[in-house]
Amino acid sequence: MADLTGELIDGRYQLQKLLAAGGMASIYAALDTRLDRRVAVKIMHSHLANDEDFVNRFIREAKATASLSHPNIVAIQDQGWNEGGAPAVFIVMELIDGFTLRELINERGALAPIEALRFLSPVVSALAAAHKAGIIHRDIKPENILISTDGRVKIADFGLARGSELGSTMTVESSVILGSVSYLSPEQVQRGISDSRSDIYSLGILFFELLTGERPFAADSPIQIAYKHVNERVPAPSSLKSSIPASVDQVVAKATDPNPDKRFRDASELQLALQSLSQALDPAKRQLSLELDIPVNTILKSSKKARKTREKTEAPMAKEKTSTTAQLKRKRKLSRRVKRNRVIAILIILGALCFGWYTQFGPGSQIGIPSVVGMSQSDAVAALSPLKLSVKVTGQEFSEDVPKGAIISSNPGGGGHLGAGGVVLLTISKGPERITVPILAGLTPDAAAAALTQAGLKVGSSSENFDPSVAAGLISDSNPTVGTEVRRNSLVNLIVSKGAQQVSANSYVGLTSDQALNELNSAGFIVKSTYGFSEKVPAGSIISQTPDGSTPIAKGSTITLVISKGPSGIYVPNVFSLTAAQATQTLENMGLKVKIHKIGSAKVKKVTHVVPVVGTKVPVGSTITITVS
Repeated sequence: MADLTGELIDGRYQLQKLLAAGGMASIYAALDTRLDRRVAVKIMHSHLANDEDFVNRFIREAKATASLSHPNIVAIQDQGWNEGGAPAVFIVMELIDGFTLRELINERGALAPIEALRFLSPVVSALAAAHKAGIIHRDIKPENILISTDGRVKIADFGLARGSELGSTMTVESSVILGSVSYLSPEQVQRGISDSRSDIYSLGILFFELLTGERPFAADSPIQIAYKHVNERVPAPSSLKSSIPASVDQVVAKATDPNPDKRFRDASELQLALQSLSQALDPAKRQLSLELDIPVNTILKSSKKARKTREKTEAPMAKEKTSTTAQLKRKRKLSRRVKRNRVIAILIILGALCFGWYTQFGPGSQIGIPSVVGMSQSDAVAALSPLKLSVKVTGQEFSEDVPKGAIISSNPGGGGHLGAGGVVLLTISKGPERITVPILAGLTPDAAAAALTQAGLKVGSSSENFDPSVAAGLISDSNPTVGTEVRRNSLVNLIVSKGAQQVSANSYVGLTSDQALNELNSAGFIVKSTYGFSEKVPAGSIISQTPDGSTPIAKGSTITLVISKGPSGIYVPNVFSLTAAQATQTLENMGLKVKIHKIGSAKVKKVTHVVPVVGTKVPVGSTITITVS
């Protein structure tokens, strides 16, 4: 694509500098002349602008990102088409002044686990918001993670995003080509499908790369890398860096498990695991550090200012105390010591009481329940039995996300508590709900609508067509067709019959049978032929036609033609003076039989007598006796 630097897009955005160019679009630093602010403008390459799939994917990126509001996601400010000047489909984003995570990895290599978490946690936080909104990124990689000069981490490029509100048109081939193969999950490579757990796999690969400075799989071609993702386990980071703790290995292993059901369900679940991991790595911190999101210098300056304020306010009070007599000072010290000791004693007693209640009667006396969502019933039993807990299935529900037989929810849920011998109630998935489109042909539109509603489906659009087998006004077919399995509340379009199509049929009486057959068959009629004798109509021509063609006839109807075999009788020809062979051939060609009577001794015998006599009209197939002598 030609460099558009200097162009004014949509009469508003002045392109100032080309920042990056990819296979689908180029990104420019630009000035919003209306609001006088710097922005980034992403412009689709002109040769792709005529491809509806690429344009829809490009617009879907804008919608996906604009639907999210999170400090760690690059904000979308505008989208449109440049109607004046160079043709362009564009997206306007906030301009991030900084560098990509890929550049950081290339420069610094492997990071310490606690430092790697500082970069990974804002990414996980942003994806947690996306997953909660039902949006999957599907292209997590260091190139799509930006780090501003003030330490803010942001995710960009939702070009492969998919969600229920965005639609999904990606195929297996396009997903593999457009996504980065080094970060694709096995299910994306094998089946071209993805959900929030596919993003988790990519995050696990990203975590591995931050910890080790390299990707888990390397090969000469993308196909070989994809093969390794499907057939090999991601190695433990500690196998490359021995200083990495086992707890970090466990998080990476769970995030990159080839079986999606064994990974973290979404970014929110991974975020909780990272918080626990951060506290284990650095116990001094009570929560996961967000130093890359909030500049540290600002917090330190605020703390120093507050401390100085307290020192100023406390100084006069201290000065006032020194003005009392020595006796009063001793009494006050004694009084304060007594009060302090009393408060300490009361707190100790309260603490002992609370501890006793907690361990004997409160939550401390109960068993913490692990999460069993996504497991099979047998796996849940295996996980809960060692804790002296049992399970009971209380119901089954359809689910588009949880496979058939897996657990949708538990009561109490993961993190809850039960006493020893308690029962965890489970809800099992019946898998995706599918409803079979019922038979609608022959019903009235109202009856068809009632049948669809009763089946759990909805009536879509209606159209008409000619159908000779179904009376006009009744349903002839549906889309999807009868027997198709669809989701509940899917739209079923109805096709209403207009009956048989009426077309004109000419009269072919007196015309040749070949012309009649060709034209009637081309018009969509079924032709039935019979034969009869006619003294007036030549052989091979039409004697009569039913229907006669005077009025329009339903297309597909049967038209009967009577084809002439010529006259019903034959006149005996004059075969005198012909040889026996010549006379026989002539008579047989006319449909007559021949009987020969020979007399005399002449070598060449010729016809001398014919019975019946020449000129007599006889039926076809009659026997003619000829005498040769």
